[in-house]
Amino acid sequence: MQFEILTDSSANIPDELLRERNIHILSYRLLDGDEERDCDLGGGFREAAKEHYKKMRAGKEMRTSLISKERIMEALVPLLEAEKDVFFVTIASGISGTYAQAVSAAKDLSQTYPERKIVIADSSNASMGEGLLVLRVADLRDMGESIDACAAWFERNRYKMNSYVTVGDLKYLRKGGRISAAVAFAGALLNIKPILKADGEKQAKLVVCGKERGRKKAIAALLAAFDGNCVHPEAQTVAITHADCEEEALALADALRERGVKDIIIEYYDICTGSHVGPDTIALFFLGKDRRGNAEATEKAPSNRKAPAKSSI
Repeated sequence: MQFEILTDSSANIPDELLRERNIHILSYRLLDGDEERDCDLGGGFREAAKEHYKKMRAGKEMRTSLISKERIMEALVPLLEAEKDVFFVTIASGISGTYAQAVSAAKDLSQTYPERKIVIADSSNASMGEGLLVLRVADLRDMGESIDACAAWFERNRYKMNSYVTVGDLKYLRKGGRISAAVAFAGALLNIKPILKADGEKQAKLVVCGKERGRKKAIAALLAAFDGNCVHPEAQTVAITHADCEEEALALADALRERGVKDIIIEYYDICTGSHVGPDTIALFFLGKDRRGNAEATEKAPSNRKAPAKSSI
């Protein structure tokens, strides 16, 4: 391998793909009452995620913590000591301070390891919007592309990764400050479900881009966003993540197959970012039109995967 790939646990990549593609994970920390643990849970993720969202439904408060500069350095040093360059992909800088911490860590480590290259890449996404970009970099690396070529591809395409989300309960968006208490109250009363997307700002974040009355219409809005923005659906991997609403995720996958999608990853929503959107959240991720409004078409990236992956659930 020409270089190592590191990402944070927000990338939501299924455990089997992490092992298969030799991708390293740096986990966020979850504060569950008095207990602190890694969000990647060290294996057995799906069972633990299901239990996590069950606790949230019962009213358990969950908190998460930023990945510190010190922990980032601890993850990078063994890779640099092994004389490897590192490509580190982070959650969107508008959602978390992880990117800024990583840039600072890389700057310090470059003094100690001047012969090594450390690329810090802001995904401008979260969950599998981030994860699909990481998997594309792994494809390119495994086909022999250099770290510089991968960084150039990443920069051209990170805003072409489209992320659309709808939630089950508005109270989590209210707690996170994305909607007001009055809007949350009115929305709950009228069964209004917001549609959120990753925006095109320099420090990208999730923003409300629409609203629908009822769950079925909200999920239909995710499909409408796919129809209006996806490019080359038959030639890419599309991802769905869900916060313990598996049947709806599987039905959404069936609708995508009817639209020509051949390769779909389905996974439980990462419990770090999932703690901020709540149970019954469902999200859809795909390459498509540039979120900044650019007219250029998304380029196809070659894939090193031997066959379409089966759904992860």
